[in-house]
Parts: sequence; structure tokens; C-alpha cells
Amino acid sequence: MKEIKIVLGVIGSDCHAVGNKILDNFFTEAGVKVENLGVMVTQDEFIDAAIETGAMAILVSSLYGHGEIDCIGFREKCVERGLGNIILYVGGNLVIGKQSLTNVEKVFLGMGFDRVFTPDADLPSVLKMLEMDTL
Repeated sequence: MKEIKIVLGVIGSDCHAVGNKILDNFFTEAGVKVENLGVMVTQDEFIDAAIETGAMAILVSSLYGHGEIDCIGFREKCVERGLGNIILYVGGNLVIGKQSLTNVEKVFLGMGFDRVFTPDADLPSVLKMLEMDTL
């Protein structure tokens, strides 16, 4: 496997740290170079870290239901900062209320995210997608 570099964090005012640590541990043990920004991360902090580390992907998580609001304009900011081709993944409890994955995916794919995941996503499958997407 080629070296994959990612930036990982929890966006907005979300302070849910457990899932973030699980993702960090999983990807690190799989040989991925992880820059973990922790919780309460702004869009600009994600982008700054991706530029500084030469990351191939940004993995955004959110559990408090406001991911949709926190992620508006993320792809556009990446483009403005020269990261138009960076892979963007988003996952967690991204919206308030019960909505189908199809509807949630439609919203986030429409915002320019490459893949959208539920909180119970199968991490080995996510890793395989990441490997394919960063070829």
C-alpha cells in the first residue's frame, strides 16, 4: 500500500472525542499517516493542516447533528485555497432528526463531499474506499 496522508477531526462546536480516537487508532494501525486535529475544528483549520501535511484526504466527523451547517462551503474553501482535488469524507450523525441515508448523502454529495458515512460505518470498507479514492 502506498503511503496515504489524511487530516482527521470533529467539525464545528462538536466536542465528541471518542469516535475521533477510534478513527485515529484504526487508520494509524492500518499504516495511514494521520494528522488528528481533535474536536471543535474549523473548516480553515482542516484546510491549513491539509496544506501543511500534504494530505490526500480530509475526514470530517460530527455527532451533534449540526454537520450540515458546519460543512456548508467546505469544498468551495478547499478550491479557493488550492485543494480542489482533495478527497473529502464526512461521517457521523450529520443532521438533526431521522433522515434516510439517501437524503443525507444527497445533501453532502451536493456540497462536494466524495463519500458520506453513518456512525456505524465499517472501517475496513472505509479504508478500502480511501485506498481507491487516493490512487
